[in-house]
Order: sequence, then structure tokens, then C-alpha cells
Amino acid sequence: MRRDEPSRSANQGSDLVIRLFGGMAIQDSRGADYLPRSRKTRAIVAMLALTAPRPAQRILVTSLLWSQREIEQGRASLRQAVHELQGTLGSTWGRIFVAERHALSMDLRGVSVDARAAVGPAARSMDLLALFQGGFLEDLRGLDPSFDGWLSKERRRLAAIARTAGEAFLQQPHRGTETIAAARALLRIDPVHDGAWQALIQAHIDTGDRAAARFVCEQWRKATGQTADQTPSPGMAALLSRVRAGTEYCATTDLSNGMILERTVPVGELESEDDAEYNGANNGHAWIVERFGSASRRSSLRLGIREMRVIGPDVDQALSAGLAEEITTALSRFQWISCVSGSSLAAISGELDEANLRGPDLGLDLILDGTIQRGGDRVRITVRLLDMRAGEAVIWANRFEHDASDTMTVQDGVAASIVAQLDPALMMREGERAASRNQRGAMPRDLVLQAVPAIYRLDRLSFHAAGELLEAALLAAPAYTDALAWFAYWHLFLVGQGWADDPEAATNRAALLADTAVATDPNDARALTLAGHVRGFLMKRPSEAIVLHDRAISLNPNLAIAWCFSGFSLSYLGDQRTALARMRQAIRLSPSHPHLFFFQAAIIMPHLLLGEYHDAALAGRKAIELNPWFSSSFKGHLAALGHLGGGREAADVMARLLKLEPTFTVQDAVRRSPMNLAEDIERYAEGLRRAGLPEG
Repeated sequence: MRRDEPSRSANQGSDLVIRLFGGMAIQDSRGADYLPRSRKTRAIVAMLALTAPRPAQRILVTSLLWSQREIEQGRASLRQAVHELQGTLGSTWGRIFVAERHALSMDLRGVSVDARAAVGPAARSMDLLALFQGGFLEDLRGLDPSFDGWLSKERRRLAAIARTAGEAFLQQPHRGTETIAAARALLRIDPVHDGAWQALIQAHIDTGDRAAARFVCEQWRKATGQTADQTPSPGMAALLSRVRAGTEYCATTDLSNGMILERTVPVGELESEDDAEYNGANNGHAWIVERFGSASRRSSLRLGIREMRVIGPDVDQALSAGLAEEITTALSRFQWISCVSGSSLAAISGELDEANLRGPDLGLDLILDGTIQRGGDRVRITVRLLDMRAGEAVIWANRFEHDASDTMTVQDGVAASIVAQLDPALMMREGERAASRNQRGAMPRDLVLQAVPAIYRLDRLSFHAAGELLEAALLAAPAYTDALAWFAYWHLFLVGQGWADDPEAATNRAALLADTAVATDPNDARALTLAGHVRGFLMKRPSEAIVLHDRAISLNPNLAIAWCFSGFSLSYLGDQRTALARMRQAIRLSPSHPHLFFFQAAIIMPHLLLGEYHDAALAGRKAIELNPWFSSSFKGHLAALGHLGGGREAADVMARLLKLEPTFTVQDAVRRSPMNLAEDIERYAEGLRRAGLPEG
């Protein structure tokens, strides 16, 4: 229930809470919602809540929110916003909003505002700093250039207060976990704060976690742009020296790909001493340095791209070499694959026999080759992927046809399709290979690859086993970007499927993992888009998510999942047509993707929110057929069927949904929804109600 309803009279004594951090909200103690639908009306509440009890002149509010309109138009828009706010607060809380002829103000008696409470006399020193974890009024950015300026100024003001409190906190002795939390919070508002970085490194040293201390050192270098020839502050230099001096029993990790280059282990723990050497400088202890340099432990696949074989006289000869080079360039954007180009492979093949292509001289794991034929105005390209480790077994093949009139268009279009389909196919294949090997001493990359197929399948038992694999990968290599990103994504499904014992804790863990992945490697497209979906779906910050998705697409335009995830965020923001276009691009790029059920499920909600219920229901049926374990497919499908009149199909879909999530209700749907527009949430909820889903 909302607004001015008779049953609200019982709430007259309830406290009202206005939240400006972590997504704006206005609720009473019983959870009733008083957040205005219009973002500009919400902005008025935010301004008045921060300036109270001082009034804000109407002309000032108009100039901040409607600076690009004529004065009379702005005044009219303000009057409309005032009317909306009065209606939203109703008789229950209408008294707190004071609208006078020339000014607006708020009476905050009986009202708690998080930003004010965190700096009040009863606040703890870290309260305001902790609030910044969720962002400050991020959902109101972009309303108007003048308002954005005001918002930035307010954020700087509050951040300065929070920074001072955080610095004072770090000057006092605290438990290691408290210091780590405080330092991390301070770095969220000031990523180059030297004192916070020092406190964070010192806290990890004090708790005996030197691996974490080294990881923080690398984070500090990335955040501050520190290079080897630059001199850090004396305090930081001393800490770096201590960290380096204490690494004798820890793994050395290549932060770019999570590969353990070496680790010092007791002699008895080695699988084999073939690749090990005695470390005589280890203070006389019987320890061995185990080195991982063999091809079986490489951090990436080595894939050779042959020039396509031309069949027939009518094919443009330049297409063969051009296509191989385009595929090589596109695949190089996937950081877990190392490519040998067509021209390089042709040159090497002239010097080596076929057996040596997979031997120690070149060490290719896979080779991609194919043929090009022309028939009339069409060109047909057939490609296959050979596994050189399995007797040149064909593990993937496909055929592509294109208009032959423009060689460059053929080259670009076919290469994009090949690359977009190869990535997930290879990931599934390598996951199966990793699972079949002896697990003792498995590399972090192998652990991640084993986990990915289970995440795609969403079988509950194997899904939880995948979580254990990802946890193990991070224990071995805390800075492995793929492990961080996939584990964040794993937590997203854990919450979305209703499998989390503590959804809030799982959400917070996902956010931390995602942020760390992006900080560790800001050029990893997959990590960026996985982190973006965590921001958009779990954290309900789609505007921030779009930035990450767009960056991922610019880095790797053939990453199908980035197009799908960016579509989700656009849908959350209300741009359904653009969302659909991006989701369909994901399907076009990779129509056999193991996550195709997810792509199909994605297009349900934009159709639903556009009132295209038949299209939404059709997408729902396809998604459920592709994966009957993905509960989100059932939710959007059920809402569409509700708007279409329910019936037997709706009853069947609801029964299957409740088998997956037995306690799921309309209230759960509304609470979890990341959609920004109240009318979108209401359309979704109403469809579920009409289909017969319990209210709560």
C-alpha cells in the first residue's frame, strides 16, 4: 500500500527514515514506502533533508533542477513536483513538508536522515564513512547539470567529514579486522590516501596474512600509478621492505592472470621434483621452490590460426589471410587465450613438421582452420577447431554464409561470429578437461575453468561445488582476476536463485569481489561486465553498471555476455528498446552460447515492461526449455501470463517456480527488483498478482 490510505492512520507515531546513501529510500518503521516516483521530486526531498531546518528558496530549487528551461516552465514543473510530494506523503507524513509561496522546507521531527544521523552527536566515528560504501544519491545523477554540481559539492562536503573521522580512527589502536574495514572504507572515497594504504598493509602484516599484504601492495601500485622508478613515502617504503622480506613461505603470483609462478613448499608436499630446485637461501630450512613452467601449467591456451584454404577460382585471395588476421586480433581481446597469427603460423609451418606444432618448439594446444568457397553472390566459410593435445580431434565446427560483395564486411562479420562462439565453447571444453585431471596441485586457472560449466548449468549441487572451487582458486591466487569476477557472478546467482542463507552477506561479498576484480585489472572485459552485472542487479546501481558494461564492450565487442548484461542495466533504467537491441546482439553473436537460456530470459522483462505480453511469454517459454533450473525465467514469464489472463499455463509455471523457490512472493519480487522506475516495478508486480502468486 502507498500514499494517503485510511489504514495508514495507525502509523502516525511511526518513525520515518530518509536514506540518501546506498540508493534513496523513504520508509516508516513498518516498511511502508513514501519514495516519490519522479526522480526530480526525490531530488527536492534530498536537498531539503540536507539543508533543514533552513528553507530553500523556490527560485534556487528551480535553477538547480530545471536550469535548461524557461523560468515559467521551471516554476510550473516545480509546482507539479510539490503536488506529487504532498500526495506521496499524504496525511500521515504531510506535516514534515512545508510549502510556502517563496520557499520550501522540511520539519524533521520524528524523521531520521542517514547523512545527518551519521554526523550527529550520537554518531560513532566511522558511521558516515561506512555509509559511502553504497554511494551517495547515485540514482539522482544526470538530472540536470546544475543539480549535478550541487550533488558533487555535497558529496565532497560529506566526504571531507568522513575522511577526517576515518583518519582519526586509524590513528588509534584497533583490532586488525576493524582497521582493515576502516582503511578500505577510507579508500573508497579517496583511492590514493597514503595513510589508509599503509594502515591496510600494516593490519594484514599484524594479523600474519602476508599474502594479503602483498596483494594490497599491488593494489596500491595500481591505484596510485606507482612505477618502479618512483620513490614512495618513507612510511610506505618501510612497509614494502617488510613485505618483501617476509615472503619466504608464500606463493609468487602473476597478477595479470592468476598463475602461480613459484611457491615455497615443504619437500614432502611436492608431486614431482622434476620442476623443483632447492632454495639454499631459506635460512637452512628444508624447503623447495616449485616452479610452474611446463606447458601443462601455462596460464593461457595457445591457439594457432591458420589461413583459410580457398576452394574454387572465384574467391578473393586476400580474404583468406585477412580473415585469419581479423580472428587473431579479435581473439587477443580474450585474455585467457594466446594466439599465433595466420602469417606467423604459415612461416613457422614451413620450418617445422606438423608434429612440432604441438611440441616444445611452438606448444600449440589448438589450431583453427577452415575453407572458403563462393557460390554466386554468397561466400561460405567453414571452420573447425582441432585439439592438438587429443590427436587433432575436431572439438568445434561451424559454417558461416555471407554476402560476397564486400570482402571487408565478410571479414569483419564472420570473424566476429567465430570469435564470439569460440570463447564459451572453449571455456566449457577446458572446464571438462580440467575436471578430468588429477586435482592435486591444480592451478587457479584450472579451478576456475572447472567451476564455469556448473555456473552455466545451475544444478544446485554442482553449483555449490563450483563455489568451493572458486574459493580455492582465490586462496591460491588472491589477485586472480578471473577467479574474483566469476566468484562475484557465482554469488549473484546464489542470491537470485534464492539459495543464499544470508542474502545480504552474499550481496556484500559479491560487491567486494567484483570491485576487487575491476581494481586488479581494469582492462579485463569479462571481469568488467561481470562486475557490472553485480552492481546493476544485486547492488541496484544500474547507472554505475552501464559504465562498466560500455567499457567492456569497447575492450571486446565480441563478448556476447557483455551485450546481454548491458541490456539488463538499460532495462533497469527504463530504456527497454535499447535494452532489447543489446540483448538480441548477444544472441546474434553467439546463438549456441551455453548461457543462451540467460539471453532468452533477459528479453522477457523489456517486452513485459513495454506491454508486449505475448512476446514476453514466448521468450519465457524458450528460456525455460533451455534451462528449467533458472528461476528468473519463470518470474518474468509468470508476470506476462498474469497480464494475459492467467489460466492453466500460469498455474503450471507458478507451481514450477515455487518448487525452485518455495517461499517466493510478490513482496520478494518487489524487494529484489533493481528496476528504477516505480511504474515498471508495479507492472511486474501486478502481473504476478494476476497470475496468483501470493502477496507475501
